[in-house]
Amino acid sequence: MADAESSTQGGTYELLRTIDWKQGLIIAMGIPILIVPSLCDLSLTLWAMSIIIWVFSVLSGFLLNLPLGEMCATFGVAGIGGSIQHVYRDDEKYKNKKINTGRVIGSLGAWAYFATWVPVIPIFTIMTGVYINDYFNLGFEGFTATGFYLLLGALIYGFIILSGRKGLEGGAKVQLILAGITIVPILIICLVPLFNGMFNLDYITGELVPETKPWNLSETVPWAWDGDTILMILGCFTVAQWSAVGWESAATYGAEYKQPEKDVPKALTACGLLCLFMYFVIAFCMYGTLGNTGIEEAGASTLIPIAKGDFGDIGGLIAVFLLIAGMVMIIQSAFLATARTIQIMAKDGNFPLLFSKTNKYGVPMYAMFFEAAIGFIIILAGISASQILAVSALGFAIALGMCCCAFIKSRRDARFKDVERVYKVGKFWYGGAWFMMIFEFFFMIPGLLYYVNNSMGLTYVFVGIAATFLYVPCWILIQYWNHTHHPEMSCGINFDVGKSASSAPSKKRSL
Repeated sequence: MADAESSTQGGTYELLRTIDWKQGLIIAMGIPILIVPSLCDLSLTLWAMSIIIWVFSVLSGFLLNLPLGEMCATFGVAGIGGSIQHVYRDDEKYKNKKINTGRVIGSLGAWAYFATWVPVIPIFTIMTGVYINDYFNLGFEGFTATGFYLLLGALIYGFIILSGRKGLEGGAKVQLILAGITIVPILIICLVPLFNGMFNLDYITGELVPETKPWNLSETVPWAWDGDTILMILGCFTVAQWSAVGWESAATYGAEYKQPEKDVPKALTACGLLCLFMYFVIAFCMYGTLGNTGIEEAGASTLIPIAKGDFGDIGGLIAVFLLIAGMVMIIQSAFLATARTIQIMAKDGNFPLLFSKTNKYGVPMYAMFFEAAIGFIIILAGISASQILAVSALGFAIALGMCCCAFIKSRRDARFKDVERVYKVGKFWYGGAWFMMIFEFFFMIPGLLYYVNNSMGLTYVFVGIAATFLYVPCWILIQYWNHTHHPEMSCGINFDVGKSASSAPSKKRSL
């Protein structure tokens, strides 16, 4: 494919083909840090079995992400959001219908994906503040703590916008620096206990499952493999997927790889293997070093006591700064990925057209400012990082299921039968897409709703559902806005249907 032009009419710039698979991998290298917010929660819920959950959640990503890579490389679209929109958009089929149902489905899938990734920004901003506040005993609480998080957000978002304003190549360079000072030292911190005597395998073998069900707070219920337990395991699996399948972000830049047929599968496979290794090592070493009691005492700061045990108080201080660097890295990954999701939604008419505009380097700056504003609003709401994560995990499960549907449709729909597949996965992955579609919609989502209800209450179940599906009425308003202010755009609502009939003069009945 030819390189995209740097600009088009009206100041709307196209995304540029400027990166290779190595840069795509580097941009997504912050993904393993996603394990941090839910590492403690899952460990306290399922004990050592959480290690298995982490491994299988990463493995499920191969069934989900490689088919996604085929769509990104073939259609030149950006990630899950772009793929779902492209496949379901069928203007010819709905040209005589009032509502273009294909556009509604496609944009809902893209929004569900956006509603998953944009909370990553406030989650890790809040966690950065919590680590600093707790470790240095700053004593910030209530409104003061919220103000501190907002200040951190302004500094972090400003840094990311400045470093990424010239495109993905600049972002990749920053990511490489942050990866070098974060991932390797964190691995060292986790691996040292295997050699200095701190690691105890008995913590894992002796605490494989809880003695009682920790989520039954009102009474002590013995552990049993019943429906209640299976639902909780599925809920934890879905929360883990929010973190462990995030390496699909390497495919988000499908429209920006120089050779998508080669770069997309290489970037995805490399990132998936990196995550598989990192998630196992971190979960395995952390649990084998602290055990359930140690994890409960450490809370969300699970790496700090391990670092102190490795290197003393100085090690704990180093761990804090390394985690902060890692959190900035994942915030940058989320910033870049979600900005492109909004940009492609706007280009397709599913968001105000303003957000489709990019600067001369091909970076969607308006989309970046929009997601920064959302991040500030979520921080102001005073919700904890765990609560934000659990709510946004529902959107991710919906987006993953819809992405599988889009992949299956792209193989079966006559519109795409003659499209050249510059990269094509085998029959196994086609079957895997069917399996994951069923698994996400009929097992993972019910499990997650059960998990959220037990852990946080029914209110957060409704918040999670509303965060995704309230987009539908917003989409209708966006169609009216675009039709009014940009009539040259194709629209998801056909405003001409029925107009001719209503404006035609009625025939009077003769007497």
